[in-house]
Order: sequence, then C-alpha cells, then structure tokens
Amino acid sequence: MRLIAFALAAFVAGSPAAAQSWREYSYPAYAFTITFPADPQIETTTYQIGDGRSVEAHVYSVRHNNGEFKVTVAELANTGLEESAVIDHAIKTLSADGKVEVNIPQRIYRVYGRSLAIQGANGSYSMAMVFDYKERLYQIEGKTLPGANPSEAEFDVVRFQQSLTFTDGGSNRSEEAIRAIRAGCRGLANVVNAAGNPVQPAGLDDPRCKDGPGLGGVE
Repeated sequence: MRLIAFALAAFVAGSPAAAQSWREYSYPAYAFTITFPADPQIETTTYQIGDGRSVEAHVYSVRHNNGEFKVTVAELANTGLEESAVIDHAIKTLSADGKVEVNIPQRIYRVYGRSLAIQGANGSYSMAMVFDYKERLYQIEGKTLPGANPSEAEFDVVRFQQSLTFTDGGSNRSEEAIRAIRAGCRGLANVVNAAGNPVQPAGLDDPRCKDGPGLGGVE
C-alpha cells in the first residue's frame, strides 16, 4: 500500500482529476513506470551535477491543466559522486526559486530517496521525489503553475508524484542497511500492514519513526 505523504492525496480518488484519462507509461530501459495525462514529450539533454560537470539526461514531460509533470533521468556512471551529494544538489536545484516546505525520506519498495514539497516564489507549488539508483538520478516533479485551479492541478500533481514505480526489483540499500533502518525506527516497531507484515520505514528520519504511522513510501 502506498502511504501518501501529504493530506491532499487522501482526496485524489474523488477529485475531478481521477476521472481524466491518465495512462501508465513504461520505460524498461530505465526500469520505471509512471502515469501521465497525455503522451509525454521525450528529450535527450544534459543535467548539471553538483561539481559543475554536465551529464546526459533524458526528460519526459507533459503540460496539462496548468500543471507541469516531468521525469528527469540523469546518467551518473563514473561521476564518483556520493548519494548524499547527488540528492542534496537535486534538492537545491529544485528549490532554487522557492522554499522547501517538506523534505522527508521516500521509499518505492526497496529504492530509497527523498520526497519534497516546494512553494515557489511565483505562486507555483511542486511535489517532487529524487532517487540515486543504479548510477542514475531519478527526479520526479509535478508542479502547479501560478493561477492554477487547485481542484484540478493540485490533485494532478499528487496523482503524478505518487504513480512512480521501479520495475526491476532492485534496491539502493544493502540488506544490512535495510535491517538497520527498521531496527532504528521505534515508532513502527509493532506496526503491521493489512497483510500482517511489518511496515517498513523510508529512512531513519521517517516521521513515523517518532510519531507513528502517517507518512512514508510503498509497502
């Protein structure tokens, strides 16, 4: 079960956006699927990493209902960058023209990253996720543009951000690291999901580790 990070997501199923013809798109070469409201434009471009170098990147994007929906997959092989540097730079880039209001750990099955909410200085609002996985940066951003109708654009942003799935069954954490995250999360020590399995935290700073269930990733 996907545990949705923001209260807005609780209303997606009953929103106007739920009736729209969104469709899942699969990209096996990059081991992910995601839903878009229309066929995305696909572009090969570059992405500037933290030390100023540029790497090849693939961008999938759609503009719809005063919202922008974008996935960036940047190639990190042979860059020598630590995950923390990759993630921190991505967050800095995403929030360059706004303020980070939420920054929490995110987990899609066994792939760990960060989930963000960013209020833009121009009135835009973004929800994003960033992952360093198999020598690639995956950056998912849904943005409501200034003047957007909240009943449409904001629900679309949640729908988009929550639809990402990694499809290759891999992980960016060792078994030992995953066990350590679980052991260090006291707030979920005795919590199980509907199938009776332990609920897995998204990281040691997962808010549920302190306050109990409410935020996180995909079980």
